[in-house]
Amino acid sequence: MPAVEERLALATATMVALVDDAELPPKIGVHPGPDESFAHAMPAWMRGREGDGSRDLLGMKWVVGFPTNATAGIPAIHGSIILSDARTGLPRAIMDAGAITAQRTAAVSGLAIQRWGPTAAGSSAASPRAPAATTVTMVGAGVQARSHLPVVAHLLPGADVRLCDRDPVRLELLADEVRGGMHGGDELGDVRTETDPSVAVGSADLVLTLVSFGPDRQSIPEHAFRSDATVVAVDYDMCVPAPLARSAALFLTDDRDQFLANRTAATFADYPDPSAMIGEAVAANTPRPAGRVLISHLGVGLADVVFGDAILRAAEARDIGTILER
Repeated sequence: MPAVEERLALATATMVALVDDAELPPKIGVHPGPDESFAHAMPAWMRGREGDGSRDLLGMKWVVGFPTNATAGIPAIHGSIILSDARTGLPRAIMDAGAITAQRTAAVSGLAIQRWGPTAAGSSAASPRAPAATTVTMVGAGVQARSHLPVVAHLLPGADVRLCDRDPVRLELLADEVRGGMHGGDELGDVRTETDPSVAVGSADLVLTLVSFGPDRQSIPEHAFRSDATVVAVDYDMCVPAPLARSAALFLTDDRDQFLANRTAATFADYPDPSAMIGEAVAANTPRPAGRVLISHLGVGLADVVFGDAILRAAEARDIGTILER
């Protein structure tokens, strides 16, 4: 896995490519077996800067989710990434998507924090706060929290962290890991825990919502968030209510088409159209306005392909991995 700074650069390149000439459809899905189960194919192609096809990227993420697996002690989500040569179609690699998805997701959040977080350069907020005075709340103490913490530590060193989860055992386990220096904890400030998300977000300059999908959507009331908070939603609308999205001074998403395809009576109900895509706001150098900012990134297969390519090149350079006969 690349270092944090390179991961942020890869995320930026991905978001910009989404508004240039990268090609990817909204998630192609089927819905097998138990209720709430899904299987999504996420193909993507991106033109390389060389223009001769030598660095074009072509691949697909295949991800399946079975919420009922929890009762059997099996992970609910499984994913694979397939990379193909963009000039010949020959297979390049098959990879486990778990760590890649976690880190590419955190990197897109990191890009959002860099550009529109509480300490973003060029902010039009009246009094941008110093990193040491920043409070960050993470709602959800699972895999995504662990992948986001090093990014937060890198971008906001000294920030105080409020960890929130409905499972107190899982919550305290993560808090102990961070206090012990794991996940970038040695770069962070005070670490506290809270089981009530409405309380946890109340003092936060930056809120990251990272909970698992389920039926109880838009679960945190608008008034619980600070009036000038930056909110990065990784979990669709599981936590963030539509009134906050409608009143946000800036509302961005990674892929407008995917967002609109997912906005139904059940998901993103009553959400407005986004102000812009993240890549459009990057290209326009959109500053952080005063008031709330909401960045809701749904995850795009192109990011998995971009990260997968970087990891494959590093593996090839180190001569590691398992070579399969064609």
